[in-house]
Parts: sequence; structure tokens; C-alpha cells
Amino acid sequence: MIKKAMVMLAMAGILGGCENMSSGQKGAVAGGALGTGIGMVAGGSFGQVVGAGLIGGAVGYVGGSALGK
Repeated sequence: MIKKAMVMLAMAGILGGCENMSSGQKGAVAGGALGTGIGMVAGGSFGQVVGAGLIGGAVGYVGGSALGK
């Protein structure tokens, strides 16, 4: 439970600093944070957590770019 709260707090802090970013960049940051958080909460190894963050960032960038257009 504490891990989830820490991840949510970190995501809120990261997203709060995205004022001058494009939609794709915001999506990448949100997706990366979400993927990393899910990997950490699931108890993955370091490589799995990093991989989840990279995949989440890529998907977030594509989705944010599509929504921005």
C-alpha cells in the first residue's frame, strides 16, 4: 500500500511540472511513470521495471501525439 501511495505521489509531482510540454511529451512522461510504477509494485527485477517504463513511455508518446493532432 505504501509503494502505491509513493508511486502516485511521484506521478502527480512529475505531471505537475509538464506545463510547457507537447501532448506527446506529456504522454511519454505519464506512460513512463505509470509503467515504472506498475513494474515496481508488481515486484519485478530492475530490468523488468526499466523495460516497463520504456514501453510505457513509448506508448504514452504515441497516444499523446495522436491526441494532440
